Amino acid sequence: MVSPPPAPFPNENLVDKLLREQSTLQTPVARFSEEHDRGTTRTDLFKHLIPFDRPREGEQYAFQVELDKCTGCKACVVACHTLNGLDEDEAWRDVGLLEAGNGFQQTVTSACHHCLDPECLTGCPVGAYEKEEDTGIVRHLDDQCIGCEYCILKCPYDVPKYSHKRGIVRKCDMCHQRLADGEAPACVQACPTEAISIIKIDTAALRKENNFLPGAPTPAITSPTTRYVGRNVPANATPADQTQLVPQPAHWPLALMLVFTQIGLGISAASLFSSTTDAIVGFLIFNAGMIAATLHLGKPLKAWRFFLGLKTSWLSREILAFSLIAPIPLILAGFPFLPDFPLKSLLLTATKWSAIPAFISAIFTSAMIYHDTRRSNWHLAKSLPAFLLTFTSAVTLFVNPVLFTLSALALIALEISLLLPTRQPDWSPAQHSAKLRLGPLNRVTRTRFFTLALSIPLSFISPWLALPVLLTTELSSRHLFFRTVQAPKMPGGLN
Repeated sequence: MVSPPPAPFPNENLVDKLLREQSTLQTPVARFSEEHDRGTTRTDLFKHLIPFDRPREGEQYAFQVELDKCTGCKACVVACHTLNGLDEDEAWRDVGLLEAGNGFQQTVTSACHHCLDPECLTGCPVGAYEKEEDTGIVRHLDDQCIGCEYCILKCPYDVPKYSHKRGIVRKCDMCHQRLADGEAPACVQACPTEAISIIKIDTAALRKENNFLPGAPTPAITSPTTRYVGRNVPANATPADQTQLVPQPAHWPLALMLVFTQIGLGISAASLFSSTTDAIVGFLIFNAGMIAATLHLGKPLKAWRFFLGLKTSWLSREILAFSLIAPIPLILAGFPFLPDFPLKSLLLTATKWSAIPAFISAIFTSAMIYHDTRRSNWHLAKSLPAFLLTFTSAVTLFVNPVLFTLSALALIALEISLLLPTRQPDWSPAQHSAKLRLGPLNRVTRTRFFTLALSIPLSFISPWLALPVLLTTELSSRHLFFRTVQAPKMPGGLN
């Protein structure tokens, strides 16, 4: 029971009156608790925070956040975590902070934006996402997921989260089952100030508006549906954590896959001009990379379904490309040991002519995987030259040390160009990446330059002596590739 307000003091003056009134004021949390203590049914409490009827044609559900009501208390985060039974280190809703001049600050709560053009859906290689036609909610199908985490790289808002316990990705589904029963999502019910609600939006109008939240990633990529209202956010607002130099995940299986497949294919290509021994080594290194790639999957036994995403996903296309070229290194390595048969010479000729174009095409799909994430540091103009130079270095190492030196010098020039943005006066993704290379990851950067320079004189002594150094320097490069990328996301808080 809520206690009644205190009676007036005898002969109270103005100060006494103000003190009495002050004692009756309640915080939003207290008022929220009082509403629940009155015995009102759960559904009646939140009916005004969800639509009365389901979306019509041309409409869909969306979150609406009233910024002037958000206090940053994170009750929405706790409720979402509790109701959905999330892992200890897993969160489907986040609360961040925007800053601007003149002391402007604004807390921002965000979850999945249930975009009109969800990148998670188009990037998934196995069809583990669907956008409901009647509600517009973007759902993740847990039983279909292979845990490749590509949707995490594709989403500009850092929405999908990887569950190490389950080996799959999961995300907010707007508590769609509760909405279907006329109940509000957990975050909506938990907010003591009613800052979060569910609304219906006109999808055609949203595409024309093309606006979102200043300081958040551009809405042009996915057309997010969340509406932030109630307070004007300055156009120059920036996330509070924007300049924090926090390295991204290393993704070691992917780093190993990129380096080993590219160097393995390079050595296999070099064997066309050298010896059988080179072909065998190229075959072994290439397949070590293919095996490493499976270690990045939470559910590798489901990867055979990659063909479901061929229409939209570059990851599906990469899997197909490498599956098609996989026999070529094997043929080049095993061909001298095959007995003579009528079409043996024709098979060798066809393999030789197709090998290098096929290898380059497969490497192109690898570069497109990262280019398609829209991260500026992974743009095709940066990633493809780096990948092709790794391949070229492996080829020239076993063909001509002078040509290898030219490839190594090109790699050194490329590495230097990635450090130049540190001189820029204003923040940019390229500057952020460069500062990570010269700051927290300075040792790896120095290792990259030292081993790259060391490989040049070693190549003139013996390619076999230079090969371990080449593998080391390229692994350093891929480590920097993943850890220094500026990953777009919703505003975060200061750590």
